[in-house]
Amino acid sequence: MDIYNENRRFISILSDYGFKATFGNEADTTFLKKALQALIDSSIPIKLVEFVKNDISAITIDSRSGIYDIACVDENENHFIVEMQLSEYPEFIQRMKFYVLHRFNTLVKKGEYKFENLPRIYCIGILAKSIFSQITDYHNIAILRNSKNETIDDQMSFVTVELDKFKKKQTEVTTDLDKLIYTMQNLHKVTETSQFPTFWNEDWLKKAISELDIRNMTPEQKLAYEMAISANALAVKNESKKIQEAREAENLAVKTETIMNALSMELTLEQSAKLANVSIDFVLSVQKQLTGE
Repeated sequence: MDIYNENRRFISILSDYGFKATFGNEADTTFLKKALQALIDSSIPIKLVEFVKNDISAITIDSRSGIYDIACVDENENHFIVEMQLSEYPEFIQRMKFYVLHRFNTLVKKGEYKFENLPRIYCIGILAKSIFSQITDYHNIAILRNSKNETIDDQMSFVTVELDKFKKKQTEVTTDLDKLIYTMQNLHKVTETSQFPTFWNEDWLKKAISELDIRNMTPEQKLAYEMAISANALAVKNESKKIQEAREAENLAVKTETIMNALSMELTLEQSAKLANVSIDFVLSVQKQLTGE
């Protein structure tokens, strides 16, 4: 997913800069309020959103995968944690549980360990890659239920959006959630406003798109965006290096095990080297490990 391209007019919401400029825009929360309402599938508009310090990490960049975390509270004391995940993360739901339980414990402590009237906590994960192979829906909300699908407790909600499962065309987009996801997937591909779908003229999306229009940027904003691109490129390079090193280590382990098995079967040094496709010197080094020399 190419979300960083200096030649495009609009910055992707999925990028570090784009996510902070929209979801994390403290100066204007119009987009955030509407997006949260859509993500939690609520018919009740959110009137006020106040950003709060995330007790685990505030609005931060995860250099390994380009993640921004935001935490906020609405006028009814509902707590929201929103996290974007671009790279593959099969265990992402475990991470969500960690954040929610940490926030739950924080609220209990602040209430002097009282459990009544606790505010609701919504942990929202927006994922570029799917994590639920057995679930076809791109949007899921999970609460505590019994085997008969009866609600046990809804104080904590886990909301996931798997972007790669969203296949709707522009003409099929009707709900605010679909408008949000479609915008995430396609804004950075558009070059001119004449290509805008009609719903991009809605106030909440229009304001977000304006923040992502490179032509509207001040010199300071452009500098911040270029620094984000640079940081992302470095992160990708470091991640690629780690992957390559891991592959090399795995390949070395396989070859070493192959040689050990070959030598235990009393194959010659030459035969072992040929079997593992390595040099005689490498076979000798493995033989020394086996003999403890």
